[in-house]
Amino acid sequence: MSQISTPMEFKNYKVFNYTLAGRPLVVETGKLAGLANGSVLIRYGETAILCCATASAKPRDGIDFLPLSVDYDERMYAAGKIPGGYLKREGKPSEKAVLTSRVIDRPIRPLFPKDLRNDVALTLTVMSVDPDCSPEITAMIGASLALSISDIPWNGPIGGVFMGLVDGKLVVNPTEAEQKKSDLQLTVAASMEKVVMIEAGANEVDDETMFNAIMMAHAEIKDLLGFINAIIDEIGKPKFDYPSCELDHEMFDKVFDFCEKDMMIALDTDDKNIRDERVVPITDAIVEKFGEEYPEIGGMMDELIYKIQKKIVRRWLLVDKKRVDGRRMDQIRPLGSEVGLLPRAHGSGLFTRGQTQVLTVATLGMLSEAQMLDGIDSETEKRYMHHYNMPGFSTGEAKSTRSPGRREIGHGALAERSLVPVLPTPEEFPYAIRLVSDVVSSNGSTSQGSVCGSTLALMDAGVPIKAPVAGISCGLITAEDGSWDIMLDIQGLEDFYGDMDFKVAGTHKGITSIQMDLKVDGLTPEIIKAALEQTHVGRDYIIDEVLLKAIAEPRAEVSKYAPKMTTFKIDPDKIREVIGKGGSVIQKIVAESGAKVDIEDDGTICIAAANGENAAAAKAMIDAIVFEPEVGAVYTGKVTGIKEFGCFVEYAPGKEGMVHISKIAPKRIEKVEDVLALGDVVKVKYMGLDKKGRMDFSIKDAD
Repeated sequence: MSQISTPMEFKNYKVFNYTLAGRPLVVETGKLAGLANGSVLIRYGETAILCCATASAKPRDGIDFLPLSVDYDERMYAAGKIPGGYLKREGKPSEKAVLTSRVIDRPIRPLFPKDLRNDVALTLTVMSVDPDCSPEITAMIGASLALSISDIPWNGPIGGVFMGLVDGKLVVNPTEAEQKKSDLQLTVAASMEKVVMIEAGANEVDDETMFNAIMMAHAEIKDLLGFINAIIDEIGKPKFDYPSCELDHEMFDKVFDFCEKDMMIALDTDDKNIRDERVVPITDAIVEKFGEEYPEIGGMMDELIYKIQKKIVRRWLLVDKKRVDGRRMDQIRPLGSEVGLLPRAHGSGLFTRGQTQVLTVATLGMLSEAQMLDGIDSETEKRYMHHYNMPGFSTGEAKSTRSPGRREIGHGALAERSLVPVLPTPEEFPYAIRLVSDVVSSNGSTSQGSVCGSTLALMDAGVPIKAPVAGISCGLITAEDGSWDIMLDIQGLEDFYGDMDFKVAGTHKGITSIQMDLKVDGLTPEIIKAALEQTHVGRDYIIDEVLLKAIAEPRAEVSKYAPKMTTFKIDPDKIREVIGKGGSVIQKIVAESGAKVDIEDDGTICIAAANGENAAAAKAMIDAIVFEPEVGAVYTGKVTGIKEFGCFVEYAPGKEGMVHISKIAPKRIEKVEDVLALGDVVKVKYMGLDKKGRMDFSIKDAD
């Protein structure tokens, strides 16, 4: 006997409603992904994202870090698109998806217990996209909710908003139309008490406006967190217990007492290579001394050395106000810059800060070489591309070169964002631009070194940037009593053992980008203001004393090895004539001139050639094809044909017009040959169109 299924009831299904920046935010739980530790379907306007948090039952063996993964998973159907390419399905994450994963990871990671080693995975599946309701912010809020209501140990929640600056007014979660006009793209994540993440791109926004935007964002987030906390109170699960993976305190204290003085001597140098060499015998001595008492000590040596060095470095910074390399807290490492290192490259710049060195190389190409984008938003191409590479040799490691990871993609995007506000428009400089920053030596702040190297490379390539951009980072050291201090221009050890990496890039006028990484539970307004002030002083110094002394202004001309560009517009109705049947005309132009020609649908034509003569030749051919005579204008041409009824005159290259026999001479003539011969040069006047719509020329009226 057949059975008829009844509709399923979801007993734990709940819906929570909130209004964020004037748009509905709806959280649904208990219906989807019930096997995850925590899950929500979050809707913001018509944006919908399924956010799932899962954790392994046991810690992963042999690691000394939290194995957290955050995956922002874009589904092309979310934007009503079919993926491009042969397979027609989603492949590896887009660059934007990788960057969004990093933005969500950064505020979430510091809030996990320091001794948790269970695998934790956050999967944020974008199922519907409303351009007016940011899927990135929606995913961040959803991730916080999924973790908060789950049984996974986490010291959240956090909330996030996106800030814009439209016509001088700060706007929370601007719409797509407002974002196109905005001078600020600022993402802020925060807890109820502190700001935990800042990511910004800006059109030279001043420090005060940036600070006010961050504070406004925090105020909005506090209201949002009230909504999130109400959901946690109603359906949140108790957090599960886990075995602590902290180092044995007694063992650590013994080892620290044994090697403290030697480690202090090892760390007291500004040379990373010397420091690493000094640590090797200390490591050997620890194993020899404690190997019998603690047989497992060899497997935990990396974490042990890390914590020993961290304790010493933090004590120096907090108590002695001493930095590893002897600098003052507000002092920048030795700086250097050069341009024109690579003769065949279109532009190159080497920026050095201490033991960090970044070589950035600029390449110019046709606008048609812009990167095509296949994503869930409205951006379809990118004219300016910045790629960042950090090979193993830059840190003295013996490892093979592999494809870029999330860190490399993130650092390249940060440098790219930093320079976009000062780039000329395509109309001002009709080139696609690619920068590659190769880190050849790394001891902290390579992303900001890439920003400085990029300014040098662009200016060396003759790109007329509006102003030079410099980048610098500052660190933070905090004490248990709440006291803190800022360090300008942090090197590797200070990044590893400090509490913050606050990166700011900009011009003299204002900020172009910010990225903040934290290892503590957040920043107070006072710390944020101090960081903005110190980095402003630092970047001003770098611009004036380093970058502009290497190259005072962009070169007047692009490299002789760069393509020479000519851009102009024609009537879109003439495009068909320039292309020709099956592309025959455009192919002939390219073959005869030696130039490359791109034609846009709006009639914009871009010509690229190895030299100006080739570009001019291609332009002359196109001008001849699209040339239209003016009524009343007189042209000099050559007689190309003689008929009984008149003659044909080439009044422009490739353009012929007919002169009726009655308009050849002031008096009546019987034959055209009586006054004209093939090849004669004559003046003709364009009279307009005749009654049949034909072009009408006259020789007798040209005088």
